[in-house]
Amino acid sequence: MKSILTMLAAALILGGCATSGGGNSALLGSFAGSGARDRGVGSGAVGNGLIAAYQGSRLGAGDRRLALEAEYQALEYTQAGQPVSWTGTDGGVTGRVIAYQPYRVGSQDCRQYQHVLLDGGSPQTLLGAACRNEDGSWSLLT
Repeated sequence: MKSILTMLAAALILGGCATSGGGNSALLGSFAGSGARDRGVGSGAVGNGLIAAYQGSRLGAGDRRLALEAEYQALEYTQAGQPVSWTGTDGGVTGRVIAYQPYRVGSQDCRQYQHVLLDGGSPQTLLGAACRNEDGSWSLLT
């Protein structure tokens, strides 16, 4: 039984994971924060996070930065189920990120999370999972 779990964990790491569902769910991109360096999202180490899948037209660069910072905050510091909210400055978009219970895959701490965005219409929900790297950054499973 233990070898089956080990193989399943290895398959998850090597193959990534995918979400199912229609419409507004997505899992793509990469996300890394500098963690220990500045306790937030590092300027040179930031990937696209789940926010890369957002299809709204009113999300400017400043709002994307706020969204990435909320993703990092939720993954790194927030208790499971506690939302991290953000309000955009460029176009009136708001969002909240909720990270779920951490779990281990090999030697990495991982978390599933969701990012819900409101852009005047229906909420768009982005789903994903990320694992924490040794340097404090987070890599989105794709």
